[in-house]
Amino acid sequence: MALNPSSDILRPHAEVQYAEELAALKALDDRPKPVNWQLSPWAVVTYLLGGTLDNGFVIEPKYIGQRRLMEIAVATLATDRALLLLGVPGTAKSWVSEHLTAAISGHSNLLIQGTAGTSEDAIRYSWNYARLIAEGPSPAALVPSPLLKGMQEGSMVRLEELTRIPSDVQDTLITVLSEKVLPVPELATEVQAARGFNVIATANDRDKGVNELSSALRRRFNTVVLPLPTSIAEEVQIVHSRVEKTGRALQLPETTAALEQISRLVTIFRELRSGVTENGKTKLKSPSGTLSTGEAISVLNSGLALAAYFGDGTLQAADLAAGLTGAVIKDPVQDRVVWLEYLETVVKERDGWKDLYRACREVVE
Repeated sequence: MALNPSSDILRPHAEVQYAEELAALKALDDRPKPVNWQLSPWAVVTYLLGGTLDNGFVIEPKYIGQRRLMEIAVATLATDRALLLLGVPGTAKSWVSEHLTAAISGHSNLLIQGTAGTSEDAIRYSWNYARLIAEGPSPAALVPSPLLKGMQEGSMVRLEELTRIPSDVQDTLITVLSEKVLPVPELATEVQAARGFNVIATANDRDKGVNELSSALRRRFNTVVLPLPTSIAEEVQIVHSRVEKTGRALQLPETTAALEQISRLVTIFRELRSGVTENGKTKLKSPSGTLSTGEAISVLNSGLALAAYFGDGTLQAADLAAGLTGAVIKDPVQDRVVWLEYLETVVKERDGWKDLYRACREVVE
């Protein structure tokens, strides 16, 4: 019996969730493919950005933004250079990374999560110590890391939060990325990467306390910076699309997320992080948080859950207020002042926003 029946999985891998789209692209894809790629570079970009195939099949957009950025990312992975997706939190770095690996390798589960506690063993390999003690070093006692598996299979490997990994552990990657070899001195051998292997790393450029990449390691990556959405309309589209999918995955009761409420939320986030109102007439103080698109999605999901379980099924200002206030006020002193000032000078004076003003004031007081 399966440990996790598919119907019980909270968030299926991209290759499972979008299996029909990947199959449709593969069936029509007659363009050149790099070795061990499931789709051609053109098809991978089409999968990411969406479009209508020649047979009428519609591919849903996974990334809404500049096409050229995705073309550069995919072209990089077809060379011998690794890819570093860089940006502020909430710019879809992990999302893009997962979909790239799903489209290129057919699976996205070769993942190393970077933290301050990530060791060399997590990147290289470890040992089954019971077998190691009983038999000594042997291939059977070696436990391969996702990186080692990717090298053997010729698959893409995801490395999340690269700059969270200690600097000396980061440099374990240098030989792998430059020589495409992972030495195993205990067995007097090495693993050479099969064609199709590459690494997609992600990193935040705003978090404090991260470990800078060495110049030697940075040279092994081609960096693509994922920007915040350029317009309100683009960001509203992203939030609306992602929230609909999350609601279905969580099996929330049917609710209505009015575009008006989404537009309000996105407008607030954009104004506070830019330090000026959309019309450019009023300068604002910015809070300490990033107020990213990803956070906007979380705030809206929380509001929809409140509307579904404790409201009438329609997202109201009161449903947004708690999550919105919590997203803005990370520092209870400094950010509270910023938020109250914004409420009084912008939200209160904006036509049709009185309900949101009252709801947010109730939460913050």
